[in-house]
Amino acid sequence: MQTELPNGSEQSIVVRPSRDTDVEAMLAIYRRHIRHGIDEGVSDAETPQPDDLRDRRKNLRSRRFPHLVATRGGEVVGYAYVVLFRKRPAYRYTVKHSIYIHDAHVGHGIGQRLMRELIDVCAAAGFRQIIGYIDADNVASLGIHEKFGFARVGLLPGVAYRHGRWADTIMVQRSLATGSATPPPLPPFGR
Repeated sequence: MQTELPNGSEQSIVVRPSRDTDVEAMLAIYRRHIRHGIDEGVSDAETPQPDDLRDRRKNLRSRRFPHLVATRGGEVVGYAYVVLFRKRPAYRYTVKHSIYIHDAHVGHGIGQRLMRELIDVCAAAGFRQIIGYIDADNVASLGIHEKFGFARVGLLPGVAYRHGRWADTIMVQRSLATGSATPPPLPPFGR
């Protein structure tokens, strides 16, 4: 599952499954988001350590959950993954996604490439719905989600406190494959 798409520049973006060797680069991207982005306010002590991320990545991949990176010129410039939306068995066909882009590469189509691959891989794995939570001020992310057919299904007012003020979160949802139009495959999917 390696997708290489031209970006209009000399180097193309490659989206592929993450590897253990990508962990340090993914953590650097995440830490930047914590210090300057929507996750601001989380201390470095609360961020995952390399071994934590390696274990989480291994656990997700062993359960067929995609964990992807985007590279440009061999450098990890973004990553994306999904987790179960809820842990109860009735929700086993629904995932929640996260996408993080290196700040120097925002606005270069990397989020779109990761989103496309994430949607395709999740649909192929048998998931039927994908959910996202987006900061209401993140216009670019909201636009990408809209472009990929996500609908705004909820507003969570004042659920995050950052940059000295309360911020809203928007919940988005998109059907995968046949969505809720047909029953799930038998025997039951997942564990």
